[in-house]
Amino acid sequence: MTEHRVKVAVPAPFFHALDYLPGDLELVPGMRVQVPLGRRQVVGVVTAVERTIDDEIRCRPITAVLDNGAPLPADLLSLCNWAADYYCHPLGEVLAAALPAGLRKLPGKAIRRRKSPKALRSPSSAGEALQRAPTPEQAVVLDALAGQPPGFGVDLIEGVTGSGKTEIYLHRVQAAIEAQGQALVLTPEIGLTPQLVERFRQRFGDGVAVFHSGMTERARTDTWQACSEGRCPVVIGTRSAVFLPLPRLALIVIDEEHDASFKQQDGFRYSARDIAIVRAQRAAVPVILGSATPSLESLHNVARGRYRHHRLNARAGAARMPQPRLLDLRNTKLRDGLSAELIDTASRHLAAGGQVLFFVNRRGYAPALLCHECGWLAPCPHCDARLTLHRARGRLICHHCGSDSRVPLRCGQCSSTDLIPVGQGTERVEDALRALYPDLRVERIDSDRARLAGELDRLLADIHSRDIRILVGTQMLAKGHDFEGLTLVGVIDADQALYSSDFRAVERMGQLLTQVTGRAGRGATSGEVVVQTHQPDHPQLQRWLRDGYAGLSRELLEERRLMGFPPFSHLALLRADALDADAAQDFLQKVAALIPGDRSIDKLGPVPAPMERRANRVRAQLLLRSQNRMGLQRLLAELVPQLGSLPGARRVRWSVDVDPIDLY
Repeated sequence: MTEHRVKVAVPAPFFHALDYLPGDLELVPGMRVQVPLGRRQVVGVVTAVERTIDDEIRCRPITAVLDNGAPLPADLLSLCNWAADYYCHPLGEVLAAALPAGLRKLPGKAIRRRKSPKALRSPSSAGEALQRAPTPEQAVVLDALAGQPPGFGVDLIEGVTGSGKTEIYLHRVQAAIEAQGQALVLTPEIGLTPQLVERFRQRFGDGVAVFHSGMTERARTDTWQACSEGRCPVVIGTRSAVFLPLPRLALIVIDEEHDASFKQQDGFRYSARDIAIVRAQRAAVPVILGSATPSLESLHNVARGRYRHHRLNARAGAARMPQPRLLDLRNTKLRDGLSAELIDTASRHLAAGGQVLFFVNRRGYAPALLCHECGWLAPCPHCDARLTLHRARGRLICHHCGSDSRVPLRCGQCSSTDLIPVGQGTERVEDALRALYPDLRVERIDSDRARLAGELDRLLADIHSRDIRILVGTQMLAKGHDFEGLTLVGVIDADQALYSSDFRAVERMGQLLTQVTGRAGRGATSGEVVVQTHQPDHPQLQRWLRDGYAGLSRELLEERRLMGFPPFSHLALLRADALDADAAQDFLQKVAALIPGDRSIDKLGPVPAPMERRANRVRAQLLLRSQNRMGLQRLLAELVPQLGSLPGARRVRWSVDVDPIDLY
C-alpha cells in the first residue's frame, strides 16, 4: 500500500530525520510540527514529504501543525542541511539553533506573537541628509564595490581603526535598500551592537532591526517574524542572526570578521562568518568583510584570488594612528602591575584633559592566590586550573567550570595565614588607580560589570560624556569603540601569548594589540600607546612594532605554511570526556582505529587535553589534519555516524569541532 510519510528533524542527537504519519494534515518542508518522541512531545521541523510503499515500518502520527506556512523558507532549510553536513552535527539540533526560543516551544509554552506589528520604516529623508562625503580612500573603495558585477563575491576591506569602514557599509547598505533588498550586518559581540545600531539608525531611521542573545524571547521572535515577512530593510545581529529569514536578501556585511566570537564553542559548533559566506554564495549576493586585522584565513583567500582586497590606510579626518612603544619591565619595580613610567605618562595625559585606558585582558583581582610560606596555589577542586581571586565579592572563582568558594583564611596545605594574590586582573588595577587618582572617576569595564542589565550602556555613555576619566578594560573595550577623548592606551602585559602552545596565539596577540592601539587618538588630540613587556626583544613583538599587523601576518602565514597548519590545511577536532580516568582516551583510540592508514589525513593523538580535568571530567582529544578539505569531509561523513555505537561510547561525552579555533 502506498502512503505518505513525513521526515521530521527533531532536537535530539540523531543524524537522520524521523518518519511520522501526516494523517490528513497539509504539510510542506520547513513547517514546525509537534511530534511524539519517546514519552514526550517536542517541536520538530518537516524536512520532506514522501510517498512510500514500505508498510513494514510502524510510524507514529504527527500531533499538530504549529504554522500556517513554513517558518523556515526553502533557502534556509537547505542552508541548515548544508551546515549539518559540514559541521557533522544532527540536523534537528542545527534547526533548533536556527530558530528563536519562542519558536522552539510547544504551543502551551510558546510566546504569543504580537498582533499586526507595523512595518519598519524605510530610510527617511532626515537619515539620508546625514550622509557624509567619503574620503578619497573611501571613494576609491566605494567605486570599486559599485563596479563589481552583480551576484556573489567577497570583498575584504582592511582598514586601520578609525578609517571609516562603517561609512562604506552604510553606503552599500543604502544601495541594497534602494534596490528593494534587505541587508544583514553581523557583528561579533553584543557590546558592539548598540553603537553600530546608532550609526545605522542615524542613517536609516526605524528601518534597522536588531537580533542578539541579550534580547527577550518575545523580542527575538518578533524580529524573526518581521524579517520573515520582509519588513526589516536592515538587520544588525550577532552570530545567530546568520539564520534569520530574509526573503529579499541583497547584501551581507561581516564587521570585525577576524573575531573568534563568530565561532560557537559548544553544542552546534559553527562559524557564523563562514556560514554567511556560503549563504551569500547560494543567494548570489555580495559579502563585505571588514577588519583592521583580518584573519590569516581571509588574507590567504585574498592571496589565492578568492576574495577581492581593498585597503584604507589612513584615518578619516585629521586624526592619525599612534605609534606604539614598548616599555621594558625587566628590573623594573611595579605597583600592582603598573610601572612608574606608565603612571607618569598617564598623569601627563590626565593633566592635559585626556582620558586613559589601561588594558588588562584578565578579569578578577588576581589570577592566583599563593601561600607565601609553602608555595601552595589555591586550586579548583574540579579542574586542572587555579582559582581566580575576585576580591570585590570575596570569592575564589574558577573561570573554566564556574566553581565558587569563599576566600580561605589559611593555606590549604600548611595552614599559614600568609596568603597573597599573584598577578593582576582588572579589579586589582582598578583599585590601584583609584588610590593613585582619588579625585578622578575610575571605572572597570569587563564581562563581570557588563552582566548587570543596562550597566554597559550607562558606562559607555559616561565615557563619551568624559565623566569617566580612567578606564580599566578587557578586550570588550579593545575593538569597535570610538572614544574621542581617549588619548592614552596602556597595555599592562603583552607577554601572555608569547608563552602559549596555541598556534593561533600570536595572531590573536597582534590583532588585540592593534585593535587596542586603535582606541587612542581618534579625536582632535593625538594619541599615545605604551605596551609593557618583559620580552621587548621578542622577534614577533618587534615585527609588530616595526611593520604593524600587516607585517606580522605575512610572517605568520609563512610559519603556518611551513608547519602545515591552517589556512594551509584543514582541521577537525574530536573531543571526549568522561568521569573515568581512561575512558575518554580509550574511546578516541577506537575512533582513531576506524581511520584507514592510507588516507591523506594526519592523526594527531589521541592525547590528554591541555587542561585534562575540567568540571570533574577527564578530557582527551584527537586532531585530524588534511590538505584536502573534501577528503576530510568524506572521512567525517563516514566516521561520525558510527561513533555512537562504538564500545564505551555510553561512558563518554563526545563532540566534533570542524575548523576549530580553540584546541583547548
